[in-house]
Amino acid sequence: MSYQKEIGRIGEQLVADWLKTKGYIITKRNFSCGYGEIDIVAERPKTVVFVEVKTRKEGSLIAPKDAVSKSKQIKLAKTAKTFLARAYMKNMPYRFDVAEVTYKKGEDGLPKYSLNYIKNAFYCNISED
Repeated sequence: MSYQKEIGRIGEQLVADWLKTKGYIITKRNFSCGYGEIDIVAERPKTVVFVEVKTRKEGSLIAPKDAVSKSKQIKLAKTAKTFLARAYMKNMPYRFDVAEVTYKKGEDGLPKYSLNYIKNAFYCNISED
């Protein structure tokens, strides 16, 4: 596994663990279909939460949340619609969150991570056409 993929995997695990401490139920990780992939699908009472995790080195030129472009949002929405249909959850309320994970090298040489969680980071209507 490449270093970047490993850092991304660690970021996703950090977010999943954090969500669990906040009472979320992790329904699916890395759900993919022809449109793309959703990093984490979680549930709160009566709400499905689609979480895009962006892990970046501290001081990167592009902030993690800025990496979720409009075209990425559209792909996430189409993927979310597919997930809801396959999971028989078409009528469930949903939202899109973005988890920004940044890391830097600590004094001990190991990476230190921080998390900024953005609820309702963007909105895409995925109701039936």
